[in-house]
This record gives sequence, structure tokens and C-alpha cells, in this order.
Amino acid sequence: MTPSAGVRQETRDQVSHITLDRPEALNALTPGQRDHVIGLLGDASGDPEVRAVVLTGTGRGFCAGADLRGAPAGGDRVPGDVARTIRLGAQRLITAVLDCEKPVIAAVNGTAAGIGAHLAFACDLVLAAESARFIEVFVRRGLVPDGGGAYLLTRLIGPRRAKELMFFGDALSAADAERLGLVNRVVPDGELDKSAREWAARLAAGPTRALVLTKQLVNASLDSDRATAFAAEAAAQEINMTTEDAQEGVASFVERRSAQFRGR
Repeated sequence: MTPSAGVRQETRDQVSHITLDRPEALNALTPGQRDHVIGLLGDASGDPEVRAVVLTGTGRGFCAGADLRGAPAGGDRVPGDVARTIRLGAQRLITAVLDCEKPVIAAVNGTAAGIGAHLAFACDLVLAAESARFIEVFVRRGLVPDGGGAYLLTRLIGPRRAKELMFFGDALSAADAERLGLVNRVVPDGELDKSAREWAARLAAGPTRALVLTKQLVNASLDSDRATAFAAEAAAQEINMTTEDAQEGVASFVERRSAQFRGR
């Protein structure tokens, strides 16, 4: 993919590292940068040599949301313009994370606000530095949350907690986010990169297709009735048993040795 200023990507040890790199703007995303991240997640999905993704930022911010500088404050709008912008912008970014066919770790290094918070919450695993904070900033601007915020938060922490965060827009510390279940683990600031690399290495050494099918089952579970969920589980197992990793996993059990997964 063509490089984009403000976003860096590097693949190391079968992990795609995507770094938001506009520290002077707390990594607020321009439309071009947002689209580039979407493309990078798509590339990771289709690349058999990538088996996990780490998404992080530089400086004091993970992502301060959408970069609204230069956006029109008002004026005439054609009905449907705003909905189309949200659908093709913020919602498409969150969908790219949820639908990425590799596990995605958010390494939240600082402020995650607005769509930046939702970008973290959409990831499969969330590591947060002690100094990180999460802000549902929309209400401060008189806006409705977008980027799937109501969908994600309600499923992660329930409607009452979601309303509290979205109605008041108060900053949520990393420790409180962990307590609520929005963060898997809080680590000292200086250990965030190391912790993310360790988790990514474990994922990259795992049975990639099984992990992806598991991700899909979990993501769909709250939108499914039991019969649909059970049918999806059986179908996922059927598909997974055709993979080399599943055969290796069974063979390693029978032979009483550690499995060596290749992500295929």
C-alpha cells in the first residue's frame, strides 16, 4: 500500500505494526490517514505472512479522534450527506478492525478520544499504558457518538455504564477502564511496547485460522440467538478442521509434543 504521512507500518516476525504518527495532533486522523489504516488492515487480512496486528500511536496520544480542522462548521447540506460521511468514514474504520482476519491488539499509549476510543474498543485485545485515558468526547461538542460507539460500549459494559460515559464525557483512566472490562491489562508506560510485542508474538505463533474463526464467533455471539450461534460454531469447526494447523494440533496431542503452528 502507498505510504501515508502520519501513519507508519512495518511487518516484523509475522506481525503488522501500524503506528499513528502525528504526535503534534495527538494522532487525530485525517480522512486520508483513516483510509490508509483501513487499507493496511485489509492488507493484513489477505497476507498469509501476517498473523497478528498491533495498533498504537506515538507521543501522548493514541488517537484524539477525527481531525475536524478544515471541516465546515455549518452551511447548506444535502440530506444524506452526514449519514454517508459517517458510513463511509468512521463506521468503515471500525468495521475494518472488527472484520480484520487477524487478531488485532490495541496498545493504547495515551489519550484515546471519540473515534480514537472506539478504534481501541473494536480491537480484539487492549493493552493500556498507565497514563492512557479514554474519553467519549462527543457530548462535549454537542454531537451524537459515531464510529459504532453505542454498539461497542453497550456490548462491552452494558447500557447503564455506556450511557454514563456518553452522557457526561468524563475522562476514564486506564485503571477504571480495566475495572469496567474495556481494557485487558494496564502496564507501566515504559513496558507498553514490550507487552504488546509479547502478546503479538504469542498470537503470531498460534493457529491463525482458528483464532480468526474464534474472533468471528465471539463478535457475532451477542447478535445471535442460540440456534444461530451453535450453527455458526459447528460450521467454524468444520472449516477449521480442514487447516494444516488443526491437523498439527491433533497430531501433537497424540504424539505428546508441543504443536508447531504455521498459520495455515
